[in-house]
Amino acid sequence: MFISIHDLELRKLEFAESIAPGVIDFGEDLVQRAPLKASGRAELLEEHHGGKNDIQDIRLVGNLSTRVELKCARCIEPVVQNLSSEFDLLYRPASTIKREEEVAINEADTEIGYYQGEGLLLEDVLKEQILLAVPIRVLCSENCQGLCPQCGQNRNVFPCNCAEKITDPRWAALAEIKEKLKQ
Repeated sequence: MFISIHDLELRKLEFAESIAPGVIDFGEDLVQRAPLKASGRAELLEEHHGGKNDIQDIRLVGNLSTRVELKCARCIEPVVQNLSSEFDLLYRPASTIKREEEVAINEADTEIGYYQGEGLLLEDVLKEQILLAVPIRVLCSENCQGLCPQCGQNRNVFPCNCAEKITDPRWAALAEIKEKLKQ
C-alpha cells in the first residue's frame, strides 16, 4: 500500500491491512508464518520554516501482529514466536537532509525516518517495525544444549562423544608462559 502525500493533503488515511507470508522479504533469518495484520492511520504534518520553506512530514500511528519463525541461538533449530508492536513514527522528506557538511543531530532527530518522492510504502515501514520487534537472541528452550563445537551435532537430539575441551594450539605459547610464572 502506497501512502501518498497528495492523498494525505486531502484527508487522514486509515489502514487495516493483512499481508500474506512471503510478500515481504525479511531475509534468510526470519520467516513470516502467519498473516501480518496492521492497522492504524497516516496523516500529514506540515512544518513552516519561514517563507515558502514548508516540510511535509508523514506521521504513522498503529499496531501490527504476526507469527514468525527464527533460529535458536544455540542449536539453530526453528523457533516460532508471536510478535506484536505498536508504533508512532514520523517520516520527513529525504530532501531536507543537509549533505554538504557534517551536522550534529539531537536525540529527537534520531526518531525521524525519511522518505523519497511522493510518499512511502506501508510494507517498508512494517518490515522495519517487525525487524525491530524481533528479539536479539531466541532460544528453543532454556535448557537448550546447543551444537557441539567439535562435530556440530545437535546435543538436544543426540549426545556426542567428543572431548569436552580441545585446546587451541595457538594458545600453547601463552600456556607455557603461564606455567613458567607459576614456578
